Amino acid sequence: MTDRRDEVRCRRSRTDHRAGAGVGLHGGGIMALATLYDAGAMGDGVVPFRIDVPEADIEDLRDRLRRTRWPDAETVDDWSQGTPLAYARDLCQYWLDEYDWAKAQARVNRFPQFRTMIDGLDIHFVHVRSSHDGAVPLVMTHGWPGSVVEFGKVIEPLTDPVAFGGSAGDAFDVVCPTLPGFGFSGKPARPGWATQRIADAWDQLMARLGYARYGAQGGDWGSQVTTALSVQHPEHLIGIHLNMVFAFPDPGNAGELTEREREALAALDDHRRWGSGYAVEQSTRPQSLGYGLVDSPAGLLGWIVEKFWAWSDCDGDPANAFTRDEILDNIMLYWLPGTGASAARLYWESFGKRLRDPVCVPAGASIFPKEIYRPSRRWAEQQFRDLRYWNELDKGGHFAALEQPATFVEEVRAAFRLFR
Repeated sequence: MTDRRDEVRCRRSRTDHRAGAGVGLHGGGIMALATLYDAGAMGDGVVPFRIDVPEADIEDLRDRLRRTRWPDAETVDDWSQGTPLAYARDLCQYWLDEYDWAKAQARVNRFPQFRTMIDGLDIHFVHVRSSHDGAVPLVMTHGWPGSVVEFGKVIEPLTDPVAFGGSAGDAFDVVCPTLPGFGFSGKPARPGWATQRIADAWDQLMARLGYARYGAQGGDWGSQVTTALSVQHPEHLIGIHLNMVFAFPDPGNAGELTEREREALAALDDHRRWGSGYAVEQSTRPQSLGYGLVDSPAGLLGWIVEKFWAWSDCDGDPANAFTRDEILDNIMLYWLPGTGASAARLYWESFGKRLRDPVCVPAGASIFPKEIYRPSRRWAEQQFRDLRYWNELDKGGHFAALEQPATFVEEVRAAFRLFR
């Protein structure tokens, strides 16, 4: 049974949403200059940012790779004990001898990037405006162990759909912020940066960019941030799209489980037993873990790559879903800024604290088959009260924008056609 307070909250949200419908979507910001590691005082300014890593930092990485002290090999012939030694050594050798950071840096720098200070913390973000009239502002949030490089294949089709065989009516202005403690955003020096506070920061960011109303999209931690946005700032949300949905059966109103639902719960139970050790460690002792992740590139690679294997639609080999450069581009956004500990702290702040408030803004979800958890639509509808789009795909996994970019783009477009 639906709580009457939830219904009132949803009605109020819908009224607020309609009241803001005539507000303009575009605006500008103050601009200055910033360098890679300069966190200088920005006030409310929006400062252009460009990655320009000193060669000394790249040589330090290479030196550490050369001097890696390797563990013994696993005692099994699969990934059940973690990233296999042979796989880690091979990828680290490629990282040392063939990976071209200059090209990787250019891949990220082809998109306009900025930093701005919000609530005392510098926030890094990619911001690409569409040339098409009526483009919907869209804030897209990554998770762990991801980064803004996950969106490298989808930003251009989203902002310029006509150039990719689509319609101008599907255009977005795309904003991709880097989570606090990740990549080139600032590292919180005190506790308190949980997903709800991040959502407030994102709302401030979008207002600062001139967007009174906007859409939001996310997976992994980005799903939690997006959900928090829809609860805390519904009057600003056109709608949301998630590619990871945290929804579970109500024990008092679940009824008979379908075969599909039983499979979902069995997969979640298997993940909790065999695949959640990373989350337990990061949510309880991120600092202890951080020493190794910040000091050893091989250690960082082994910790992250295992998730690209476990959570992607790769048929047992990450190479079936990603290039080596794609994996390393992402890892570099943890290695260079030294965010092994600071990124892990998001688990200490927010893990196990699922948002249960009703979501009343229009919502859509795309469920990829190799996602960690795949709830049913009826479970999702218990929280997402205006669930207008739901699609279960036949290919792809947790890193959907990187694994299946064309499908991801079409899913976002399809959902927002129902919200615009």
